[in-house]
Formats: sequence, structure tokens, C-alpha cells
Amino acid sequence: MNDSPLTDFLLQFHHFTPQQLRLIQSRAVARTYQPGAYFSQAGRVAQEIGFIVSGIFRVCYFDREGTDNTKYFLEENHFVVDLQSYQYQQPCTEYVQAVTETHVLVFEARAWQEIGLIMVDWPQVEHKLFTQALLEKLNRRSALVSPNGTTRYTQFLTTFPGLANRIPLAQLASYLGLTPQSLSRIRRNLGQRSAGPATSAPGSEGN
Repeated sequence: MNDSPLTDFLLQFHHFTPQQLRLIQSRAVARTYQPGAYFSQAGRVAQEIGFIVSGIFRVCYFDREGTDNTKYFLEENHFVVDLQSYQYQQPCTEYVQAVTETHVLVFEARAWQEIGLIMVDWPQVEHKLFTQALLEKLNRRSALVSPNGTTRYTQFLTTFPGLANRIPLAQLASYLGLTPQSLSRIRRNLGQRSAGPATSAPGSEGN
């Protein structure tokens, strides 16, 4: 129990007793989401909070033209929930979809609230967890600040090492605001630069 990913994560925010950790863990249900499965969907009210044990989710939406757009990714040791929908009981405006096979500890709303009724300090812990989730959401969008596609991609590699190789090209390109073809060129050019000067035409990295 003491070596579980959830336990290790929670201990960063509060000094829980072993009994409290067992209580929290007992309220969660283990689930597995296959690639393409949804944790939450636009138009529905979020009723669950998940902790990612392994795997990757993406937060995405469809524009008026029906284009699939990726906003950001969430990997291991992160909570996943549409906060606005969950807190205000409003329909979600985005989807949370599994990118890889993803193993999650899921807390239904009632189970999460029961923890607060039993543990006096839980509301303060919950506030810390939700605040961090909001800050990370902003940080994960910061990779899109640069107007240069190559810079956005290299920033992603630096900020999330090892994640790019686990994500389908089309989804990563969507997150970076690139076409899959442009992202392929960027990857190819960066590979060439490791051996010598790139020979691609100016502007080939796309937008």
C-alpha cells in the first residue's frame, strides 16, 4: 500500500496516516481504458475523478468543421477530471480520451465526497490537488507559445521527455498546431541536424 503510485503522490501534499491512506484507496475502483475509449465526454456532466496509474489520456474537442483538436496530454501520476463540469455540474465541453491502454483509479463523486466527510483535512488537500491540476493545464498549453513549429516540438521534448514516442503522430501534431506532414519533416530535419546541417527549405517546419 505504501508504495502505490497514488499514495506516493498524495504524500506530496499532506502527511496522511496509514489508516487515512487506506481509506482513500478503498474508495477508488481500478479501471482500464483501451486506446480511443473516453473517460469523460462533451455534453455530459463529469461525475468521476481519476488518478492515472499508467498510460496517457488526451483532452480534445471537435470544432465546427468536425476537426479533432488535441488540447493537451495527461500521463502517469496525474489526476484527471473536467474541473468546471465536476464542480459546477455543467456539461463538459471537451473529451478526455485514452491515447494508450490506460490504468486508472477512479473515484465516483459520492465516494470522493465521503472522504471529505470522514477526514477533516480533506477539503484543504482537495484544494491543493485542484489548484495544481489547473496550473499544470496552463503549463501544458505553454508549449504552443512559440510561432515556430520546430521550437514548439523541441520544447515539448524537453518538457515531456519520452512522451512523444508514446503518442500517435496525428495527435501530437494536433497538439502542436502542426499538420502530420510538417511534424514528420521537423522530426526528419532534427535527425539530420544531429549528423550535420539541415538541407530543408526555409519554413518547412509548418505552423
